[in-house]
Amino acid sequence: MGRRALVACTVAAAVIVGGLATTTGRYLVRAAWEEGRILARRRAIVDVIADRRSAPALRDQLRLVLDARRFAADSLGLRAGRSFTTFAAVDHDTLVLVLSGAYRDRLRPVTWWFPIVGSVPYKGYFKFPDAVRAAEALEQRGFDAYVRPSPAFSTLGWFDDPLVSATLQTDSLELANTVIHELTHNTFYASGRADFNESFANFVGTRGSAAFFRSRGDTTGAREIEQRWSDEKTMGAFWGWVYTALDSAFRAHPADTDPDRQARLAARDSLYALARDSLRTAVAMRVRTIPAEALARARLDNAVLLARRVYRTHLDDFDAVYARCGGKLRRAVVQVIDIARGNERDPFAGLRTWVQDTRNECPATT
Repeated sequence: MGRRALVACTVAAAVIVGGLATTTGRYLVRAAWEEGRILARRRAIVDVIADRRSAPALRDQLRLVLDARRFAADSLGLRAGRSFTTFAAVDHDTLVLVLSGAYRDRLRPVTWWFPIVGSVPYKGYFKFPDAVRAAEALEQRGFDAYVRPSPAFSTLGWFDDPLVSATLQTDSLELANTVIHELTHNTFYASGRADFNESFANFVGTRGSAAFFRSRGDTTGAREIEQRWSDEKTMGAFWGWVYTALDSAFRAHPADTDPDRQARLAARDSLYALARDSLRTAVAMRVRTIPAEALARARLDNAVLLARRVYRTHLDDFDAVYARCGGKLRRAVVQVIDIARGNERDPFAGLRTWVQDTRNECPATT
């Protein structure tokens, strides 16, 4: 298995080098090499569970992963393939570091283009020093830069993604969420629309994991996930408010002259100060699963704002489709994908238009 994975990565790297003899090409070759190292360490999860040397806690987590994966495929209709049927131990608690960048005086992200996925507003690094150097390079060019850890990622079905040991640092509720989230990416991915892809996967992962625990009779776990989803939507609304306010302030001073740029920076500072007060007061009073101290020390700049928005854009739109589908998540997933495919330029507008037309109905069966 490891040899096949490494061969596949070597072939992919050769294609990349041949077609992209650039910084992007070198980055992709490095990513392919790191992915190959992870794939080479894979063991079948069923074998790890059967191994008497495996810790009981690890066995329980892996059983949960297999159950969540099965639920995602059988009950939600997600494309599971052979993802999360293997386990790979890695040497650190963080699988990948994600870098985002943004213009300081405009709501415009730094983007990177990659084959298959198109332009995306983030870039992953397997090595901490590499992520730090890339962030420092962005800051030296005058951008905001934001680096944060991620315990998992998806290759969109190109490889049989293993569960990595870093993913097991979360609780059982978040673990099931992660599995369903990543399998959503395997099922549908709109090229160049990271905000839609991640927000959709956030919706399916959270609603799906709540349904998963409810199917197991764990109503306490399901309720906790639903509260987390409520808080996610609250935070999504908060970041949406900040985005709209900043966008309006920036548009009031659109020129590239120094006075307009200074006016935009001054407006940014004032609005982020107001946003911090809101986090400490109004938002802290509304959420239940996010500690007030975490909100109080939250970093606020354009890179953070745009990164947060990627996962929390128009979450209520997905819930509106879900409600129209009678609370049947499998039907809602099919409907959202159908709408997105028919509205490639703006899938969010497609969702709102579909919901607003009372004649539209979800598919009766899937």
